[in-house]
Amino acid sequence: MTNPRYKTALLIGATGLVGKQVLQNLLNSEDYGEVKILTRRDTGVRHQKLNEIFFNFDNPDASLVKADDIYCCLGTTIKKAGSEESFKKVDFIYPLQIGRLAKLNGSTKYLIISSMGADAKSMIFYNRVKGEIERELTDLHFETLHILRPSLLLGDRGETRTGEKIGEILSKILNPVMIGPLKKYAAIESSKVATGMVKLGQFPNKGTFIHDSAELQQY
Repeated sequence: MTNPRYKTALLIGATGLVGKQVLQNLLNSEDYGEVKILTRRDTGVRHQKLNEIFFNFDNPDASLVKADDIYCCLGTTIKKAGSEESFKKVDFIYPLQIGRLAKLNGSTKYLIISSMGADAKSMIFYNRVKGEIERELTDLHFETLHILRPSLLLGDRGETRTGEKIGEILSKILNPVMIGPLKKYAAIESSKVATGMVKLGQFPNKGTFIHDSAELQQY
């Protein structure tokens, strides 16, 4: 039974590169008595604090979207999604839908993995969608909104992405010279983003905050 002194976290995107690590950090955190995940399939993770909820994102049950803090690690690529429309569903529609329902159910804090270059006015579709979800979540007026904008994520995805593999190789060469204003463009380990996300969730500050790779590197 969940200790009422502790908060409840709700995570979407628990099977992705960052999401898997965020889940483990949430389960290990002493600040949360219950960790809910909304998922389409069994993650295989077992823990006394874990409440795995099978969820239909296309026909959501609003009563299930309830927690103190919401963590969103949903994200895909246009290639994997199959179309721009399917990509936008995962990276925009679902995160916004969860945000709206969570706000209605009393959640006060929302944290989301966005991307470097997010801009609602961008000519680049990917960056524009990321900017649009940031804008819409900001307009929901959570007491606290943390937007994480990492650059290239390093880590084992369990799949081959040729472009990102090339990026990882180049990052090993370029990262050492990414200093000062360039530091936010340096590739970053997914573990640092995951650790930073959960630690940011414990900050008492209220407002909207944007965090780039240069800041997240400290974790």
